[in-house]
Amino acid sequence: MPLRLTFVAAARGAAPLAERFEDDRPLDQGGWDEVQRVARDLLPLAAAELRYCSPTPRSRATGDALGYAPLVQLALRDCDMGRWRGLTPGEAMAREPDAVDAWLADPRSAPHGGESLLAFISRVGGWLDTRPADDGGRIVAVAEPSVIRAALVYALKAPPSSYWNIDVRPLSTTTVTGRAGRWNLRFDGVPAQAPRG
Repeated sequence: MPLRLTFVAAARGAAPLAERFEDDRPLDQGGWDEVQRVARDLLPLAAAELRYCSPTPRSRATGDALGYAPLVQLALRDCDMGRWRGLTPGEAMAREPDAVDAWLADPRSAPHGGESLLAFISRVGGWLDTRPADDGGRIVAVAEPSVIRAALVYALKAPPSSYWNIDVRPLSTTTVTGRAGRWNLRFDGVPAQAPRG
């Protein structure tokens, strides 16, 4: 029986334009309000046999607020952005435009002195591949959107450049099924209602 791992994107901790590389800020009031609005829909995931989260304050707070009591996983930390840590993308671009361009163009580059995109995807994928899957089972992991993007690129064996084309919204869910090296993306949408006549 395949493993079923559902990622829940952490609630927002800042307005989108104020988001920073390796942002360690806690949930803001808007984030807490978002969690309360969706808590009833996401509560069933608390029945998962294993519950994990990224080490960021907002991932931990999101998991706790949803009743998951998740275990922190260091492998699910955000990409190490070196000297760009704490900067907005716009600030990094203003300071080092050529370095940012190189980082965006080459997944092996790490001009910021941290982790390359390829190394980040490999780290998250390594975590994914080492989940216990002997008898199948369900896992939930609350993580930063960037971590979920990296997991999806790895699971789908997509080129690293596709990382930039995946949009993960706060408190959205994404499920992968399978086991090490053999992952499938699963969509569990609600069936469309037949029109009433």
